[in-house]
Amino acid sequence: MDMIRALDAFTALSQETRLRVFRHLVRAGAQGMVAGDLARALDVKQNTLSANLAVLLRAGIVRNRREGRSIRYFVDLDGLRGMLSFLLEDCCGGQAEICTPVIESIACNCEGTCDD
Repeated sequence: MDMIRALDAFTALSQETRLRVFRHLVRAGAQGMVAGDLARALDVKQNTLSANLAVLLRAGIVRNRREGRSIRYFVDLDGLRGMLSFLLEDCCGGQAEICTPVIESIACNCEGTCDD
């Protein structure tokens, strides 16, 4: 991810509702969520949610798929991976062993397999 794309992604996440939407979609995982269910879960008006989802889509960190009359939203894992890679690409001056605990912590939270 280049600097401009990273700035777009971080700017999109710098607003409370969008950050809540993004985190909720992360938790939803591969099945994503239909927009109406997402609005109800977060207690956000449909038009507010729609505007915020549009910002997240343009930033490349959320994707969608039409399902009949509904639209299902997902975290764009390539976009998420790009953001994380951008943040960590120069981690600790190239000393990967220093960054290993950070990376393992992220992986543990995703897999739920760590003993911390």
